Amino acid sequence: MNRRELLRCAGAGALTGWASRRLPAQRPVSDPLADKLFVIDGGGSNVVAFSTTGAGFLLVDSGASKSEDKVMVALGANAKVQILFNTHYHIDQTGNNEIYGAAGAKIIAHKHTRQWMSTDYWVPDEKRYQKARPKAAWPTETFQTTGSLKADTEQIDYGHLPLAHTDGDIYVFFKTSNVLAVGDIASPLRDPALDWFTGAWIGGRMDAMDTILKLSNEQTRIVPASGSVMTRAEFKAERDMMEEVRARIWSHVLKGEDPKEMLEGGVLKGLARTWKDPYKFLYDAAQGMFAHHNKLDPSVI
Repeated sequence: MNRRELLRCAGAGALTGWASRRLPAQRPVSDPLADKLFVIDGGGSNVVAFSTTGAGFLLVDSGASKSEDKVMVALGANAKVQILFNTHYHIDQTGNNEIYGAAGAKIIAHKHTRQWMSTDYWVPDEKRYQKARPKAAWPTETFQTTGSLKADTEQIDYGHLPLAHTDGDIYVFFKTSNVLAVGDIASPLRDPALDWFTGAWIGGRMDAMDTILKLSNEQTRIVPASGSVMTRAEFKAERDMMEEVRARIWSHVLKGEDPKEMLEGGVLKGLARTWKDPYKFLYDAAQGMFAHHNKLDPSVI
């Protein structure tokens, strides 16, 4: 089957919804990452899928809400999700947790991810409380630092990336295939996000990106929460750009400037990327720096 035929089949499947489960199994349109390992578009968020013996699947992230039909078309008829990793708690990566959890999938995440999903919490940007997710969506197995498992011949290592995007970010390393799923630690498409209310900050993001660089080599393929799969060189370029941003913002914070003044002063100009909402990024970055200022450059505060 050529690429045009694959696109036609995928489009037809999306229209027929659940009826598509009766169709023969098919892979997503995107190129596979490795044998039995591929990326699915989960409603604008990446879902990494590993096909295990016996027609079961291991997923990293479940996709945005209401994208389950799209994911199931890619997985194929009668597919069963056996294990699901959550890279963090945000709804655009965990939107289908309830469905897979209710069907018996083991959901693995950092313990902080379970805490955020299992309780009501305040959303400062929107000045409202977010209700806890249904129990079926909660991780059923949590960890603190690192873990590993074997799926067929694939060695899978996973670990915590503290205070990088949230306080519960993790990586999932398909070591045999040399593929790293890193969630929102990488942002080739979206604005880099710092969930400062959970304790995340730009220094934590830098530490996490350095961890990913240490785990990887030049052949490693790095899968972000959204956007194209990255090479290690592309990921390092984003890391280096973020280091420049960190230094610039901190120097302006020390001058007592607020995010509006930083933006008007051009703190984000001349970089290799632009921001869709630069004020929000600067506000979140500044909030995180105030909380962690003793870990940055010498301060006169």
